[in-house]
Amino acid sequence: MKFQKKEFIPLLFAGDINSYSMARAFYEEYKIKSIVCGKYYTGPSCNSKIVDYIVNLEIDKEDTFLEIVNSTAKQYPDKKIVLIGCADNYVALASKLKNQFESNVVVLCVEYSLMRKLTLKESFYKLCREYSLDIPDTFVYSEEMGEEVAHGFDYPVIVKPSDSVMYFEKKFEGQRKVYKVKSEKELLSVIDLIYSSGYSGKLILQDFIPGDDTYMYVLTGYSDRRGKVKLMALGHVLREEHTPLGLGNHSVIINDVNEEICRLAQNFLESIGYVGFFNFDIKYDSRDKKYKFFEINTRQGRSNYYVTGAGYNLARYIVDDCIYKKDIKYILATNKKLWTVIPLVLAYMYIKEKKYREEILSFIKSGNVVNPVFFIKDMKFLRFLRFLKTHLSHFRKMKLEL
Repeated sequence: MKFQKKEFIPLLFAGDINSYSMARAFYEEYKIKSIVCGKYYTGPSCNSKIVDYIVNLEIDKEDTFLEIVNSTAKQYPDKKIVLIGCADNYVALASKLKNQFESNVVVLCVEYSLMRKLTLKESFYKLCREYSLDIPDTFVYSEEMGEEVAHGFDYPVIVKPSDSVMYFEKKFEGQRKVYKVKSEKELLSVIDLIYSSGYSGKLILQDFIPGDDTYMYVLTGYSDRRGKVKLMALGHVLREEHTPLGLGNHSVIINDVNEEICRLAQNFLESIGYVGFFNFDIKYDSRDKKYKFFEINTRQGRSNYYVTGAGYNLARYIVDDCIYKKDIKYILATNKKLWTVIPLVLAYMYIKEKKYREEILSFIKSGNVVNPVFFIKDMKFLRFLRFLKTHLSHFRKMKLEL
């Protein structure tokens, strides 16, 4: 594996598929190593040839985060340090602390006040209404409401935290990313469970939109330093994870095109002055034939390699924009690829609808498939065996729905 010297070094925070996908994008485009910072010595960046991996249990603390960023910048004073957060808490730290970074650190993210409005779901939904983005019918619940839960929806009802960062800092038994409750009694029990953990933010109660995973979409893109959207890449989600804390994480995606969704999202982002990577979760509602926006991540999502793998390298966008100061043309992504993090046989077997199974099969037959962590150039024998074991564990973890 050969590497080149460039005038910049990527510094990525988080040790999961998201950060490895970005490190892979930087290597494929520029043949350079990324520095990846994670809390634990696990995950796809461990023993990787394209990554210098830093492990520190305290990296989500302000002082430690700032020290790592600035010490890296001082270690390479002749390089630009391209800082990218690959999880919500690290993006928030980058935005909050960016004025304290060394002068050679390059970070493109929205101002912290706007980031909070976007990542707190109750304020995000207010912005959606203002800029004509459809959302599910929503009721915002606060702890002082007690048992007053007259949300007005039929059951089942979706329950989720408004402040995801605070919520996942509180670890407790029975914790789920999203709850689907079937009665008021169950709803009150979930509310009590969440607030007993020490979580003090608001909860979002939503009308459940019918439809399986194939009704879900993900929209990933990039808005340049001037606040102009330069990339829109829509993915049709065919399968999600169904573990308690992984619910909503994508397992199978095929690239799609919907100009209307992209136009609405572009208008929203440019109207609020958004900069940097973004990622929307969207679900199609067959009842009124509208696409409902669930949330925005103020970063690229963990499934971001569905974009790079289809030919739209995400690393190139931030480098061309922030390092080389190029004028980037707007692109609506139209290339298609099958992205999966589960075995192909499961990707095929779990999909019920015939047309999607046929589509998956055609991608498999043509070899037009990508798995972000199975990068053949970065597969030492022991590393390959470890990932093969993890990969095959999906047979055990996922209950076949045949």
